Amino acid sequence: MRKDITVAADVRTSRGKNEARRTRSGGMIPAVVYGAYKEPISIAVDPREIRKIVRSSTGFNTIFNLQINGGESTPVMVVDEQIDPLKGTVLHADFKRIDLSKRLRVSVPVHTTGEAKGVKVQGGLLEIVSRSIEIECLPDDIPESYVVDVGELMIGQSKRAADVSLAGSAKLVSAPDTVIAHVVALRAEAEPTPAEGAAAPEAAPTAAEPEVIKKGKKDEEPAAEDKGKKK
Repeated sequence: MRKDITVAADVRTSRGKNEARRTRSGGMIPAVVYGAYKEPISIAVDPREIRKIVRSSTGFNTIFNLQINGGESTPVMVVDEQIDPLKGTVLHADFKRIDLSKRLRVSVPVHTTGEAKGVKVQGGLLEIVSRSIEIECLPDDIPESYVVDVGELMIGQSKRAADVSLAGSAKLVSAPDTVIAHVVALRAEAEPTPAEGAAAPEAAPTAAEPEVIKKGKKDEEPAAEDKGKKK
């Protein structure tokens, strides 16, 4: 998307790590602009301006004007930025010149709107599968984003890239059957089996058998002696 933004840039006459450090210490960052069948130019720009553009709603799809001090003024896009992993600051940026009369490919965000009937009525779950699609269009026709309505989706139904309404010179590059969002059924929890759940109940203990005591011959001898005395 083209915006009325102008970023000033100074030409860098020397390169190398030492020169890059001096550029950053002066509040600028090293950068390069190329494309449109012209020679690349090493420049220095304000990193705050670049961060503001990249973090805007149009992000890397923002087309703005780059005004090089003592040189050309041309529409460009940020195609790459190098970030300090510790400080989160911009260390370097790449710009591409844009020919406003030629088509280009860009990735555009896709948002969803509405509450799917498959969620509200059937208790399903809405899953977002793809958050962007790739299109080809003229620079002035780059949209900020696309929106698809998922309100009528039932379980098993989906919205695909082919369902996105394109306007102007935009042409779909992504596969038409690319799923943007769909409604799926929630999985029911299976009943635990004896092996997975609680152990099988223990059998009730059986009554203990009574202990049997056998009488030996020694137990019979006293009885025999008593019988003899009676005689």
